[in-house]
Amino acid sequence: MKVPRRIAAAVINSLKGGVVPRIGLPHITVGRATEINALLHDVDIVADGGASFRFIVGRYGSGKSFLLQTIRNYVMDRNFAVADADLSPERRLQGGQGQGLATYRELIQNLSTKTRPEGGALPLILDRWLNGVQNEAAAESGLAFDAPAFRPLMDRKIFEMISSLDEMTHGFDFARLLSLYYRARLAGDDESQARVVKWFRGEYATRREARAELGVGVIITDEDWYEQVKILAVFLRRAGYRGLMILIDELVNICKIPNSLTRQYNYEKILAIYNDALQGKARYLGFIMGGTPQSLEDRRRGLFSYEALRSRLEEGRFSRDGLKDVLAPVIRLSPLTYEEMLVLIEKLADLHADLFEYRRTLGQDELINFIKIEFGRLGADRHLTPREVIRDFIEVLNIVHQNPGLKVAGLLESGGFSHARPELQAEAREYAEFELT
Repeated sequence: MKVPRRIAAAVINSLKGGVVPRIGLPHITVGRATEINALLHDVDIVADGGASFRFIVGRYGSGKSFLLQTIRNYVMDRNFAVADADLSPERRLQGGQGQGLATYRELIQNLSTKTRPEGGALPLILDRWLNGVQNEAAAESGLAFDAPAFRPLMDRKIFEMISSLDEMTHGFDFARLLSLYYRARLAGDDESQARVVKWFRGEYATRREARAELGVGVIITDEDWYEQVKILAVFLRRAGYRGLMILIDELVNICKIPNSLTRQYNYEKILAIYNDALQGKARYLGFIMGGTPQSLEDRRRGLFSYEALRSRLEEGRFSRDGLKDVLAPVIRLSPLTYEEMLVLIEKLADLHADLFEYRRTLGQDELINFIKIEFGRLGADRHLTPREVIRDFIEVLNIVHQNPGLKVAGLLESGGFSHARPELQAEAREYAEFELT
């Protein structure tokens, strides 16, 4: 099947730039079936009212982010809402200067559904929920939407449907804000609707400001943003979605925090979320976090430096190469096989041909030769990752396309492909920096 040029361009350009495309992943997904099935089993548990928590661990460029984005697309197709964020020095899980709230804001900004996959789905979700409540109330009462008795009926329906949230942090205020959103929409008051959305996004800086504009005396803060996520997950279920999946990448940025006490606070937040998921204290909520082996296993700075997490996440005595437990809390990514990489570059060759509208000229023998040369280079066994192979292959496709008379075999056998490039050792250098500090 010919892939639309818009999707082909997004995939090729993203991969060439070393980032994971947010669309078109089904066209290039190869391998990882075992890992995907294990994560989708978690998704089914979330849909049944449970919760889940997983770590995906792999070297830089090994496919962590790709797997996270693949799961993102899978669960949106299954009518889940998905929110994703990358951690950074400005975005953590806990921080003294609002870094945890910054992560919450990023998650809400990236909140996506099947009908709004690019993010920013919060207003759409609120409108969908209210439309559902309106239709249900009208069907039960026989009243028209503009009938005088319909508005108080809607207020009662709103509080009845989310009364189970009252015992949760901000639950009562959550209900009040939804009622306010409904009244503002009924009156055509776009400004008041925007203020409610602003509160849900965690953008009020002070309680005084929120009280003046909304009549609500609480705001979402660095300490309780996760409680808001738990409420949101239950609300999404009421709104007709199957649940909420949270995807957080770049855990290494917590490992990089120089202050040991600040790192510990972040690991305590991870532990609290992990315990909630496994003990059934959260509902309709799944977490997947991605990181490098160092961000997990480093005993000085990684998750394993926090004993409560190490004792929960460390592998048992029976796991070894070829026998891994993908149902454990930590899923460790193995390298793609040569056969899987061959299938991947063949898909990329087809996409490249679709994008630039030419008939693919690279045959099976040339693809096999490329794989042999890539993995036969000095240092490839330790430093070569799928990301580097993909970038090299797209470069080959671009050069061959721009130089029709060029022989692929001559290009591959040139000196430029004889050694693994020094920048492939970035992960080793970064780990060395951890050891020195």
